[in-house]
Amino acid sequence: MRLFLLALLALTPFGSLRAEGHRPPNFIVVLCDNLGYGDVGCFGSKVHRTPRLDRMAAEGMKFTDLYAASGVCTPSRAALLTGCYPPRVNMHVSDLGGAVLQPVSPKGLAPDEITIAELLKTKGYATTIIGKWHLGDQLPFLPTRQGFDSFYGIPYSDDMTPREGKPWPDLPLMRDEVVIDAPVDLNDATKLYTEETIRFITENRDRPFFVYLPQAMPGSTRAPYASDSFRGKSQNGPWGDSVEELDWSMGEILDALKRLKLDDNTLVIWTSDNGAPRRSPMQGSNLPLSGWGYTTAEGGMRVPTIAWWPGTVPAGTECHEVASLMDLYPTLAKLAGAKPPEDRTIDGKDIYPLLAGEPEAKSPHEAFFYFMFDQLQAVRSGPWKLYLPLEQVRGGWQGEKDAFAKPRLFNLVRDLQETRNVVAEHPEVVERLTSLAAKMQADIGEENSPGRRPAGFVPKPTPRVLP
Repeated sequence: MRLFLLALLALTPFGSLRAEGHRPPNFIVVLCDNLGYGDVGCFGSKVHRTPRLDRMAAEGMKFTDLYAASGVCTPSRAALLTGCYPPRVNMHVSDLGGAVLQPVSPKGLAPDEITIAELLKTKGYATTIIGKWHLGDQLPFLPTRQGFDSFYGIPYSDDMTPREGKPWPDLPLMRDEVVIDAPVDLNDATKLYTEETIRFITENRDRPFFVYLPQAMPGSTRAPYASDSFRGKSQNGPWGDSVEELDWSMGEILDALKRLKLDDNTLVIWTSDNGAPRRSPMQGSNLPLSGWGYTTAEGGMRVPTIAWWPGTVPAGTECHEVASLMDLYPTLAKLAGAKPPEDRTIDGKDIYPLLAGEPEAKSPHEAFFYFMFDQLQAVRSGPWKLYLPLEQVRGGWQGEKDAFAKPRLFNLVRDLQETRNVVAEHPEVVERLTSLAAKMQADIGEENSPGRRPAGFVPKPTPRVLP
């Protein structure tokens, strides 16, 4: 019996990691920029052609209730890499009070934070970031100082370019810590990032690797970029062009994994940093969810997510449990055999049971909290989402701001569009969720809350420009 159990353990993913001489899995995390929940076919799009992502979903698992930790860029990315809510690592507001870091900011992700890349390096992983960073453009905050062996991409958003009232430098393309082009032409960004990714995984195929691929597209400009092969080819203008090129990119990377015979030992996560922003005329779509990016509506923070790992993640499945991009931190660490730090709070939870499709696996979260800037605006537990009553609301659109004057409760399983406020019908749910929110507010919701850790600062920031 003991021999049988040992043999069975060796066949499981965790058992196989423990087996002598077995290499831990590779990880590729693809984070699109501002891509909406309903922008790809497998999540409901009827205007964008995304055959490779649709196939990826058919070969893997769709997460329908997975959240970014913010409806905007910088705090969302900080949460993914640290496994923490943005206020906990003090990346919820910029030095100027906005939601995202601007060029030449003195603020950045604290060097004392331990990123998932740093954890994986303790287990011998080759690590790289290819794409958009946006967690500080000063030297102490660059990816190469945060656990990444290499960096190829842009240090902040595609729309942060010189303009009236904004004496910003030309948008730089960087290689590690050096600007190699400025202003960079982003039309070929997706193509170049894809080629760089395939080069990296090819060169590191004989060792475990972690690729963080935060794509720059569809991006923050009102006219997203695409290469000649995709420009003008979609049914939805530049936004659709960029989405369809992102689909091509994911297909190329999956094909490379199969060609290199790395597919059965590589976990690929494809997702977005937040929902599509409101534009007129409309570009991206968050349907069937309500609301837009840059808000705490479902369409602002629930993001389309696909997990792919042939032989481990069951094909053609969906997970409807609440999860978060913060959960990647402890999950990847555990799969790699790395131990998360014990001297600090990590908000993310291990979701391997969900990824593996284990019977009866449930969300490890009692609650998920929706922060915007420095404000806790809503909380979800199970099917219930409670918007908290707030006198002043930061972020969002005026109609949404007005709605925050009183508490609102929605059953998200029955009401994805958040149209039927059932607060009067379920006082016990309101009381329970209010209590959960109060505990989180006391922990990290105020400027001097005990659960907050300091961000990084430099006294005299300098622009990243061509040498």
